[in-house]
Amino acid sequence: MIDTVLPTSRTNTQRAQAKGAPGKQAHLLRIPARDDGYPVWQLVSQCPPLDLNSVYSYLLLCEHFRNTCVVAEANGQIDGFVSAYLPPDRDDVLFIWQVAVHERGRGHGLGRQMLLSLLDRPHLAHIRFLETTVGPDNAASRHMFAAVAHNMGTGIDESPLFEPELFGPEAHDDERLLKIGPLRRMPG
Repeated sequence: MIDTVLPTSRTNTQRAQAKGAPGKQAHLLRIPARDDGYPVWQLVSQCPPLDLNSVYSYLLLCEHFRNTCVVAEANGQIDGFVSAYLPPDRDDVLFIWQVAVHERGRGHGLGRQMLLSLLDRPHLAHIRFLETTVGPDNAASRHMFAAVAHNMGTGIDESPLFEPELFGPEAHDDERLLKIGPLRRMPG
C-alpha cells in the first residue's frame, strides 16, 4: 500500500510500506531532483541487464522528465528508479523506459510500487495505457508488469517493436512492446 501524498520534493514524499523483513525502513517514493542524476546512473550500472546510458541522460531525466520519473530512497540511498515519458502525439500513454531496483530493494514489489505511485499522480490521471519494451527472457520485468496490469484491472498486449538487427553489430535481445490497458483506477 502506498500513501496518497504527491511527492514534489524530498520533504513531500510517498512512503511505500516495507514488506518482509522486520525493521526494514520503508522506501520514500518521490519525484527526482537534478542532483539524483549521478546516483541514478550508479544504480542502473548495478542492475544488469538494463542498458546503461550516459550520466548526462540521467541528469536530463531528473531535470526535464522529473514529473514522469520516480526515485525510491531508503537510509539515504537510492534503491529504485523509474524513468518514463509521455510520447509525442499520444496523450493517454505513459512509456516506461527503465525500472531499476537495487538488490537491497528487491523481493518486496518496489518496482510495482514505483509504477503505481506514478499513476497516482494527479497530473497523470488522464493516462489510459502504459507501454514499455521488455526482452523475451526478462521474467522479472514481465512478472512486475503483469502485477501492475492486475492492480489496474486490465491486461497486456504484446507485439514486436525493435528486432535485434536494429541495434547494429552490438549483441542485443529484441525488445517486445508491452501495452497495458486500458487502465482502470481501483478505488481506495
